[in-house]
Amino acid sequence: MDCNRCDEEAVMHAAYSGAHLCADHFRESVEKRVRRRVRRDDLVPHDATPETPQTWVIGLSGGKDSVVLTRILHDTFAEDPRIELVGLTIHEGIEGYRDKSVEACVELCEALEIRHELVSYEEEFGVRMDDVVEDDPENMAACAYCGVFRRDLLSKYAEELEADLLLTGHNLDDEAQTALMNVLEGDVEQMAKHFDASLGPLSEREEQDEFVPRAKPLRDVPEKEVALYAHLNDLPAHITECPHASEAYRGEIQQLLYDLEENHPGTRHSILSGYEELATIAAEKYAGDDGADLQNCVECGSTTTRDVCRKCSLLEALV
Repeated sequence: MDCNRCDEEAVMHAAYSGAHLCADHFRESVEKRVRRRVRRDDLVPHDATPETPQTWVIGLSGGKDSVVLTRILHDTFAEDPRIELVGLTIHEGIEGYRDKSVEACVELCEALEIRHELVSYEEEFGVRMDDVVEDDPENMAACAYCGVFRRDLLSKYAEELEADLLLTGHNLDDEAQTALMNVLEGDVEQMAKHFDASLGPLSEREEQDEFVPRAKPLRDVPEKEVALYAHLNDLPAHITECPHASEAYRGEIQQLLYDLEENHPGTRHSILSGYEELATIAAEKYAGDDGADLQNCVECGSTTTRDVCRKCSLLEALV
């Protein structure tokens, strides 16, 4: 098939839109969606100037999503002195997995001349995920431990790097899965928290002074299109699944969405669009509701809702 916009051969067909696009027009389409999301979410403040630039820290894992996000943001803001990008990579300590993706992160940041910071569970917490999985004192999935540790380090280093924004490479599939899980669990309050944490435009979120704001500019792009973009641009992405990945419920939701999208193209877009509207309404309902009291963890000083934060309690169990 030929591209809908020129006479070149198409490299992809988007069933949800009916479009056939060549390599150049496909790249343009992906980049346009990311830049549109940056505008819609008000990520560049009106008062940003070259004298007071914004520091955007990207959670750079070396996988296709974060690599593509980094490349597009670099291309967008390379000549804009108001925005400084920093890549933040976290090494979990997984044999034969993270080492290769760290190499991809280093290669990308060197090529783009972006500052790169690398931190590890071993240096920060004295643990490696391979050992955590083997010990498993709480009888939990590996992702449950890893998610707590990863979120803690992203938040900690975003603050240390004086970030104005923390960006992650969540794509359309990721966000549609989360949306459907929250709906199926009937968790309206979580929808409101999702809006204020990373989903809503910065100008519409309830202020949370305790945390660096987060954003997901890649969330309008399907996962397969992210992978194709990485391939066409020959980006140094390490595309492989973590050997400890075991989120059973999310896996079921993922398969459900695959099947629905196959039979009803556009399902993911519809789910996320409707969910964003619901999250906006939920955020308005819970606006001003302080919820649980926030305090400092007595062990590490991080913001938490309990005396000892979840990270510290897990580390204590692992000793």
